[in-house]
Amino acid sequence: MAIRKLQVGMAGLGRVGKLHAINFLQRTPRAQLVAAFTPDPAELAWGKLNLEPHGVTLYSNYDEILKHPGIEAVAIGTATSVHAEEAIKAIEQDLHVLCEKPLSTDVEVCKAVVQAARKKPHLKVMCGFSRRFDDSFRDAHDKMEQGLIGRPSIIRSQTCDKFDPSGFYVEYAAWSGGVFIDMSVHDIDLTLWFFGDDVLPKSISAHGITAVQPELKKHKDYDNAVGIVEFQNGKIAYYYCSRMMAHGQEDTTEIIGTEGKLTVNGNPQRNLVNHYHSGGITREVPPNFMGRYGPAFVQEANEFTAACLDNTPLPMKLTNAVKAVEIGSYLQEALVTGKQIHFDEIGRRIEKAQL
Repeated sequence: MAIRKLQVGMAGLGRVGKLHAINFLQRTPRAQLVAAFTPDPAELAWGKLNLEPHGVTLYSNYDEILKHPGIEAVAIGTATSVHAEEAIKAIEQDLHVLCEKPLSTDVEVCKAVVQAARKKPHLKVMCGFSRRFDDSFRDAHDKMEQGLIGRPSIIRSQTCDKFDPSGFYVEYAAWSGGVFIDMSVHDIDLTLWFFGDDVLPKSISAHGITAVQPELKKHKDYDNAVGIVEFQNGKIAYYYCSRMMAHGQEDTTEIIGTEGKLTVNGNPQRNLVNHYHSGGITREVPPNFMGRYGPAFVQEANEFTAACLDNTPLPMKLTNAVKAVEIGSYLQEALVTGKQIHFDEIGRRIEKAQL
């Protein structure tokens, strides 16, 4: 008896799109990658070499992939600026959607995706925050739920990329939404997971510098930034994002409770090998996020597929993707203006009197 497989189309074959495509093609037993879309000639060439021989049909027009015979779901890994538009089009065509973060850099546009999904409650629409599928973060969350650190009170979380001297991130900053939306949105999502998605901000502040890429200033962005969110329930989140790590990817999270703390990736390591030599002890660090979260992306693809086929709940709320961008936007505003932003007890923004 043939095993029923979810028929998936991949939108976008950039760095993240390639990762999703290979995962659905080779590492998700209950899914079948049947089509892929990209308008980029170089990405199409990659698809012809790596996907087409496996029966994957390639498209250079997004509307055409949505009409592919038998397609049931679309994974979106295109540029952030078109995530929402493509997600809504897929939903309107009655397709399940797995969309890379963020849904958009605009909160109102994010809300439009949620509204479209609510009109089709039988569909599974998920924003892919990969860290929620990481074994270490899940273990930390389980330990917190067991009460092993008492009451969680502080989260200190960072997303730090290896320095890229090519200038890519300078051009990318023109439409990325800024470091807090592009990078810290992962850390913000972790905060909503560990503190609860009902937390409301009380105050938000941020500061940044351009230490190695002063060209970022033309886009009102920074290569290093620190943000602090104080919540109404007395909890605090501290975020650090950087694009200038010399050694590699360093994403670290610390959850501090009243009776202990949990640390995830406190000592980043590519694997379990340490090199002992006359200069000391050396361990390698992953060069990018794929080296750290590769298995999490595989788990994400498999759990999304299972939810679509078995009609089971998704592991996260779509509304959290809106809230993460909203908090990220406030952090970015505080970063650019240098002003602290305040909120009342029910989360409405208020302007503090300037004395």
